[in-house]
Amino acid sequence: MSTVQLAPSTMTRPSARWLLLGSLALNLFFIAFAAALAVRAPAPAPAWDRDVFVRAERIADTLPAADAATLRNRIKASRGDIESAQTKFRSAQDVIRDTLRAEPFDAEALRASMANARAARQAFDQTIQGVFAGAAAQMSQPGRQALADWPPGRKSASGKP
Repeated sequence: MSTVQLAPSTMTRPSARWLLLGSLALNLFFIAFAAALAVRAPAPAPAWDRDVFVRAERIADTLPAADAATLRNRIKASRGDIESAQTKFRSAQDVIRDTLRAEPFDAEALRASMANARAARQAFDQTIQGVFAGAAAQMSQPGRQALADWPPGRKSASGKP
C-alpha cells in the first residue's frame, strides 16, 4: 500500500489570500468611517430665524418681483407694529423663564405668565397675519400661489408640489 497525500480542498493560492485580507481591511475602513460619521457632532439645526423680518425677506425672495415689492413695502410700513408685538411676546417668554427659576416656585404665577405669553403670541400672530393678508390682497394670483406653497417645494393640500 502506498501512502498518498491528498492536498486539502481548502488550500488556496497565496494571491487569493492577499485579496481576502485586502477586502477585509477595506471593509473595516468603511465600517470605521461610517462609525466616525455617526458619532460626530450633530448637524446644525435648519436655519429658521426667530427674526420675523429675515423670514419675511426669505418669503419675498420666492415671490414674483412685483409681489415681492408689495410684501416688502407692507412689512416696511408695519415695521414698528411688528417690532412692538414681537418685543412684547419675547418679554412674556422671559417672564415665564424667570418664573420657572424663582424660589420658592409658584405654579399659579407660572400659569399666569403662560397665559400672558399666549395673549402676546396671539397679538404678534395677528399683527403678522394682518400684514400678510393686506399684502396678499394686492398680489397677483401667482404671488398668492407662491405664498400658499411656501416654503418652496412643499406639497399643497391638493397633493401637487
